[in-house]
This record gives sequence, C-alpha cells and structure tokens, in this order.
Amino acid sequence: MSDALVLTGRSLRISRRNIDAVITSLLLPVMLMLIFVYFFGGAIETGTQYVTYVVPGVLVLCAGFGAAGTAVTVSDDMKGGIVDRFRSLDLGGAAILGGHVGASLIRNLVATTLVLGVAFVIGFRPQAGPLGWLAALGLLVTYIAAISWLSAAAGLLARTPEAAGGFTFFMMFLPYPSSAFVPIETMPSWLHGFADHQPVTQLIESLRGLLLDRPVGTTPWIALAWSAGLLAVAAAASGRLFARRTR
Repeated sequence: MSDALVLTGRSLRISRRNIDAVITSLLLPVMLMLIFVYFFGGAIETGTQYVTYVVPGVLVLCAGFGAAGTAVTVSDDMKGGIVDRFRSLDLGGAAILGGHVGASLIRNLVATTLVLGVAFVIGFRPQAGPLGWLAALGLLVTYIAAISWLSAAAGLLARTPEAAGGFTFFMMFLPYPSSAFVPIETMPSWLHGFADHQPVTQLIESLRGLLLDRPVGTTPWIALAWSAGLLAVAAAASGRLFARRTR
C-alpha cells in the first residue's frame, strides 16, 4: 500500500507536467455539459429542467474520459522502460498499477468537483441529504476504480501509447446509448434493450435518483454489482497481463 501511494504521487506529478492533458480532462466535460444544456436542452423533453436531468450523465462521462487516460500512462511506462527499474527495486505489479489507478481516482474527483461547481452555477439543484450524497459518491468512486483498472488492462494490451489512446473513444461513447442525455424511450426500439441494461444506465439512474432524492429501488445495487464485478475482473486481468509483459 505504501508503495502504491508513492507511485500515485509520481503519476500525479507527471500529470501536472502535462498541462494540455490536464486542461482537456477538466474542461471537456464542462464544455459538453454547457453544449447540451444551452444548445440542445430546449429541444429535449425530459419532464424536468434539462440541467437537472443531464448532470448525472455528465458526471459519468467525465469519469470515463478521465479514467481512460490511465491506458495511455500505463502504456507509456511499459514502453519507456521505467517498469524494469521499478522491478529492480522489488516493486510488484499491484503497486505499479495501483499507483496509476490511485492517480486516476484523484484526478477524476477533482474533475467531478469542477463539473458539479459549474452545474450549480447554471441551475442544478440537488435535493439529496448526507446519506444520498455519500451513496452517490460511493457508486461513482467504485465505477471510476473499475474503469481505471480496465484502462490499465487496455494499456498493457496496447503496444504503443497512441494505440492505448483509442480506449478513450470507447469510454466516451458508452454514455451516449444510455439515459445520460435523452430518455431511452426516444431512441429507436432496437436500441432499448442495450440502453436499458448496460452498466452506465444503471449508474446514471442511481445518481439521478440519489441526488434528486427520488425513489431508486434496487438500481444502486445493480450499478454497484456491475462496477464491483468489472473491478474484480479488470484487476485480475491487469495482474496477469502485467506478469506476461514483464517476464
């Protein structure tokens, strides 16, 4: 754990030096939220103020985009040879990859705070109490951890940082065929099955209900099960891929 914390600090310092990537990861979700609210919000009927509807989806989009960058940083480390130096210091793969995942969690929490701050300015008014906020935060953190480990696995599979960057597109695309920006009922019928049951929809509906203090039923437990299952599989796969790459 102490090794992972040290390597988390290293990853954050590297991120701080890459100003372009930091600015993009912070501002892109905010810009997308503003575009949807002010350009398209007036034409989309959701039964409530559009900013209230769209913010949970933007939070998930923000998490996906931020975590996907882990694939690039992991791939860059594998290509640059620094991992061999770490292993000569008796650092295990769990600590090395855990450092990248820890940095991803911190970066994403900063970006999430920024998105929420701008959302408050443009009219988002959540009704959640302390327990609702804690539950929403717990679900979001678990999801970020899961896709950060998934991104680490993608970085280990990719042979170049440029190839790993393609994972960003996939993570940004997934919230669109969900309830993030428009009600699923407005989509083509052939898309309903996927959009209703994919993990991002379960998470968004959970966040929406918790933050707005609405009934959520079992949806948060389904979202948590998706994230926990994905986390377990991705962490195990990352460990095996790391061992294979460093033989």
